[in-house]
Amino acid sequence: MPTSYANAAAMETPTPQAREQFERMATFLESPDAMAMGHTEMEDWLSREGRELQRLLLQQHCDLRAEAERKLPRVRGADGKQRQRVRSRSRQLGSRFGSVAVLRLAYEAPGVSSLHPLDAGLNLPPGHYSYGVHRLVAEQTAKSSFDEVVVEVGKWTGATVHKRQVEELAQAAAQDFDAFYAQRRLDVAGLGAKQVLVITSDAKGIVVRPEDLREATRRAAEQEQHKLSKRLTRGEKRNRKRMAQVAATYIVEPFVRDAEDVVREFRPVHEVAERRPKPTDKRVWASVVRDPADVIEEAFCEAERLDPKHRLSWVTLVDGNRDQLRLIQQAARRHRVKVTILLDVVHVLEYLWKAAYCFCPEASREAEAWVTDRLRLLLTGHDPSQVAAGIRRSATRQGLRKKARKAADKCASYLKNNRAYLGYAKALRRGFPIATGVIEGACRYLVKDRMDRTGARWSLAGAEAVLRLRALVTNGDFDEYWRFHLSQEHERNHRARYAQRTIPDPLSHASANRPKLRRIK
Repeated sequence: MPTSYANAAAMETPTPQAREQFERMATFLESPDAMAMGHTEMEDWLSREGRELQRLLLQQHCDLRAEAERKLPRVRGADGKQRQRVRSRSRQLGSRFGSVAVLRLAYEAPGVSSLHPLDAGLNLPPGHYSYGVHRLVAEQTAKSSFDEVVVEVGKWTGATVHKRQVEELAQAAAQDFDAFYAQRRLDVAGLGAKQVLVITSDAKGIVVRPEDLREATRRAAEQEQHKLSKRLTRGEKRNRKRMAQVAATYIVEPFVRDAEDVVREFRPVHEVAERRPKPTDKRVWASVVRDPADVIEEAFCEAERLDPKHRLSWVTLVDGNRDQLRLIQQAARRHRVKVTILLDVVHVLEYLWKAAYCFCPEASREAEAWVTDRLRLLLTGHDPSQVAAGIRRSATRQGLRKKARKAADKCASYLKNNRAYLGYAKALRRGFPIATGVIEGACRYLVKDRMDRTGARWSLAGAEAVLRLRALVTNGDFDEYWRFHLSQEHERNHRARYAQRTIPDPLSHASANRPKLRRIK
């Protein structure tokens, strides 16, 4: 046997099973069969056999704890009742390496639930699967379908976790999302007064089960009559979605530019020499359960945590939705903060392009020039009402009929109705963002890329859990969140069940009897 294997095998291992498994592996690695393997087969073999070795080591550790556990005189629960009857109980724990048996003492009394102090020391979950499996499911659920997660979990753990269990584990893993962000302290010491704090929000539809539709949408869906029995035809795909409200907050350095800089940015080849500053302290999230008003209020609360003294310039970017505007204005009044509201310039461009095709051939240089001229007027501070009036006059002079000028009239109304939020000239001078790229990207990544898969029809709880998990990954907060989640689980499942939230240590007697080393000077 090679020296490295011999040294490892000679170590004092806790149980014969783990030592035997290691020795079997070491012996096999020297065998002709192993020498004939390619590296891929060797990796697969080591993964499988190594997982069994890890399972045996975990089992051994649980056995050691069971041997070290000492009987306590009594254990008092949070209900005030003493539990003096003691029994040895075993439970199974489905770990990332396989199932192990956990033997511990149960403290019982008539009419009340049992308490297991050793479970608290291990922070065991109430269900079968370990928190290692919980985390694996949560990480995979954030990026893959539930069916794909079942396959991945089986591949990594060798265990079978069914689809319904995957969805339940994902929901349990995401339950502390709101509490995590509410308690998290943000480092705002280095923020300067010139920086810009941006709040932005939008909505994206998710196909949900009929019972999870909002009331008005559900009634409309029930009244629909479909032409075909096996597929939906054009116009019949409405009333299947529930809107997820997406929000984002971030801080960015001012980026001063002029109208020509912005015009160049929208050309195929960007000619802006200066690199745009990147957002910092960014957080994005989405909810299909909560009302838009609650999500927008949460966005303002997050902004308050970033800038509690209102030293920064607050900017919010909107797409012109009247309900969204109303909710933002109400939130700003509640928080007593001055917010600059700007209409997303990309939405404005979409209206201008549609209007351009009323006067110019599609995909023509003339249409591009028409859009560029009107965009330049808006960016340089011209009255949006005058720009809208000019569009209407052009349609009238060319004798366009009602249907042919519909897009032009719609664009003119959009500019006139939102003229208060088109202060681009001042915004550019102050270095404010005027486009909603961050929230558009969040809608696509958080919602569409994961939730809009072919054939997907979500439960409300399942969709909310996935949105939360994806937000944690996107924000780079998953590791920190998981530590917080485990502490919350320990509090819920263990500490809260004991008198004065104090868990007695069943191993303290064993540790007190251990011999201690004497320092010799």
